[in-house]
Amino acid sequence: MNTGPQPRVGCPPDDQATAAVVEVVEVRTRLAGRWIHDGVSFTIPRGQVVALIGGSGTGKTVLLRQLVGLDRPTAGTVRLFGVDLAAATPVQLNALRQRFGLLFQDGALFSNLTVAENVAAPIIERHRLPKPLLCEVVGLKLGLVGLSAEAAGKRPSELSGGMRKRAGLARALALEPELLFLDEPTAGLDPIGAREFDRMLRTLADSLGLTVLVVTHDLDTLYELPDRVIVLYEGRVIADGSVQEVARQPHEWLRSYFSTRK
Repeated sequence: MNTGPQPRVGCPPDDQATAAVVEVVEVRTRLAGRWIHDGVSFTIPRGQVVALIGGSGTGKTVLLRQLVGLDRPTAGTVRLFGVDLAAATPVQLNALRQRFGLLFQDGALFSNLTVAENVAAPIIERHRLPKPLLCEVVGLKLGLVGLSAEAAGKRPSELSGGMRKRAGLARALALEPELLFLDEPTAGLDPIGAREFDRMLRTLADSLGLTVLVVTHDLDTLYELPDRVIVLYEGRVIADGSVQEVARQPHEWLRSYFSTRK
């Protein structure tokens, strides 16, 4: 178990190492006549792997959509790399999107494209690379997530659930992001596959110096992957710390949640 942020290969200088990559300040979100978030605040420094948990309807995925600029909160501030998303220009937003990768729960792969073509798509959109170099880059990304050349030529429907997750992660890493967002990455995987995915993600975060925010309900993931756990409940952050610290909190929901781990 990781008890805190570890040194990363290729880390920035010390004065940048603790800079806030993600800042959420007093975010309030009203949907369907009720407050989903009512003053959510936290920061994530560079190089930290953070898990966001909470019961159903606590607004975890809503918050994730706000962090990537798909939705806006009713009030409060969301910043990535110091840029206020609400005040950012289209040029700034476009530049920010090249600095983060996103893995949705279902992988969100293009069903009519092969795995290799899916990974190549964001690269082609942003860069003009000769085909041999493009193929080399795609192969490198697939290799990072443990997918073979055989898998590269298959369509998503021909892959297992675990392989689709890996393909989605390879695409999220295509533009060499500094920040990675993941929504329930182990959902639908068997326990062995889920733990393999957690360990792979931790290795990638450490070796590539990534900052990671993962939304999850998988209790075993909390003991395998993150440096830190943030808990949402009734619109607010009720706990923030290592998994051991969070598990010791006397809150009723947390006691019930952690009691399910055998």
